[in-house]
Amino acid sequence: QVQLVESGGGLVQPGGSLRLSCAASGFTFSIDGMGWFRQAPGKERERDFVAALNSNGGKTYYADSVKGRFTISRDNAKNTVYLQMNSLKPEDTAVYYCNRSPAPFASWGQGTQVTVSS
Repeated sequence: QVQLVESGGGLVQPGGSLRLSCAASGFTFSIDGMGWFRQAPGKERERDFVAALNSNGGKTYYADSVKGRFTISRDNAKNTVYLQMNSLKPEDTAVYYCNRSPAPFASWGQGTQVTVSS
């Protein structure tokens, strides 16, 4: 079955950086686009799009709010997708999830908490 395991979150000061990882299994990772999504506090029923890339990583897409600060990448040999987050802001505080993009799987991972606070 599909498994998505996110890691790398934590508490960071405004302006800081974090690198998130998502280990995927149970599907043919190398032929699917992948994306990162986030769920902000108080928005338990909403996951917002953050970034995505195609199967070979040659095309990337970003939400306007993170463009120029976040970078998505993937390693198909390791079935892993990454999100490098720089210049973090308090409004980036959220639980971050990865999933297939487009057409996310119904099953999501546990997510990884990112808190940006001084």
